[in-house]
Amino acid sequence: MDFKYQDPYPILKDDTVYKKLTSEYVKVEQHGEREILTIDPKGLELLAEEAMADVSFMLRSSHLESLRRIIDDPEATDNDRFVAYNLLQNAAVAVEGALPSCQDTGTAIVMGKKGENVYTGVEDGEYLSKGIYNTYQKRNLRYSQVVPLTMFDEKNSGSNLPAQIDIYAKKGNYYEFLFLTKGGGSANKTFLYQKTKSLLNEKSLEAFVKERISDLGTAACPPYHLALVIGGTSAEANLAAVKKASAKYYDNLPTEGNEAGQAFRDLEWEAKVQKICQESAIGAQFGGKYLTHDVRVIRLPRHAASCPVGMGVSCSADRNIKGKITKEGIFLEQLEQDPKRFLPATPPHLEEAVEINLNKPMPEILAELSKYPIKTRLKLNGTLIVARDIAHAKIKELLDAGQPMPEYFKNHPIYYAGPAKTPEGMASGSFGPTTAGRMDVYVDEFQSHGGSMVMLAKGNRTADVTNACNKYGGFYIGSIGGPAAILAKDNILSVEVVDFPELGMEAVRKIEVKDFPAFIITDDKGNDFFANLAH
Repeated sequence: MDFKYQDPYPILKDDTVYKKLTSEYVKVEQHGEREILTIDPKGLELLAEEAMADVSFMLRSSHLESLRRIIDDPEATDNDRFVAYNLLQNAAVAVEGALPSCQDTGTAIVMGKKGENVYTGVEDGEYLSKGIYNTYQKRNLRYSQVVPLTMFDEKNSGSNLPAQIDIYAKKGNYYEFLFLTKGGGSANKTFLYQKTKSLLNEKSLEAFVKERISDLGTAACPPYHLALVIGGTSAEANLAAVKKASAKYYDNLPTEGNEAGQAFRDLEWEAKVQKICQESAIGAQFGGKYLTHDVRVIRLPRHAASCPVGMGVSCSADRNIKGKITKEGIFLEQLEQDPKRFLPATPPHLEEAVEINLNKPMPEILAELSKYPIKTRLKLNGTLIVARDIAHAKIKELLDAGQPMPEYFKNHPIYYAGPAKTPEGMASGSFGPTTAGRMDVYVDEFQSHGGSMVMLAKGNRTADVTNACNKYGGFYIGSIGGPAAILAKDNILSVEVVDFPELGMEAVRKIEVKDFPAFIITDDKGNDFFANLAH
């Protein structure tokens, strides 16, 4: 066979709408026959700073259009419509620029493709990192990055750095970028399965997808943009393609393969997987059609003895934005500036929620919740204690040392969350729930000591939690994952640090809430909403 080079990912066009940030920081110089684009490093800093700001407060118009389609779909469940409506409301609050769309403002990720005739004269990652740093310092975003000091000792970096920056070389005299902020919830729902040739037939692949869709669950805030990548020259290549496909970066790949091994989208399988997701009935967080907005299936070449399969999502905080630097200037993808235009004139109809007074003694709260079945929609009023991963580990250390559990853990429901910075003049920064499953390991022990009797978070949990609640009389109630800005604006009245202030966003807090929306997911009788859906 004759030698032939194939661009592995031949993106056929770029139909992105860009806005121009500036004509400064770029100039063209002629060096012999080469036209060199010289970029002042301050231009890299500016682009990264603006990209991280825009993507934290705005979403793509196509994403918002997809949410509106859910509301208008006659086959959507009330839960689908309720979640979609809340996410549109949240977008309308976030775009004002004070409260980011999600409290987990993410790991900053930059993918760049730098033309061979582009010159900056610096370590590009340093200036891109400085731009990211600027945004996280200036805006009401959360510092989520923890750095290791030893194998087991960590501390918050206090800046949300380090960022993940990957820069590739290409032909030309322009610089292309994809900026992402990836929260922990959706990052944790990235899966690699090492399969074989036996998967590559209609029956086996369909069975595999049906089985593995349940791995996604609802913890990463659906509806999702799902990416499924079959093949890859390595496991790393597969997962890199998953991330980019979930960000719609590969939407304009070819739709068929060739003998040189080009990546392509399989539109037939995209439709099949979307149908499987809709029929799973685990959509829109509390049961419904919309586990996914859409699906991207990418087929890659592979080693004959290996068939990596990757699956991942971009969640309801769909924070992806493109940028580019050309001789004409510095450009950034235009995100939606008027999300309100996607809201319906009237909200979707729902049955009236049950109001729960959280300021009553814990036995009375438990007795009140015990009156209602799973799926009951609630409005919570009163005091919540906020604690997540590190705070739970600290309290377990106390118990292991023979010390008592703090009384606040016994007297109040526990909200698994960690806020973004509080804007001036507001009671709270963006403050949505974090993934419940990470705290599952603590529930049985804590409830045996009278703590964590009512837990509030997002997503499905293990049978261990159902069993503990049945044994000790506890409850897990679910909150909508995603609309952190509107929760801060409308439902959180005050925030106060009560323990472990050195933990930053992981500190234990006491918050007062009003009409905080939630659903009974796991009750004191051994019932679990998500287990019922799975069957």
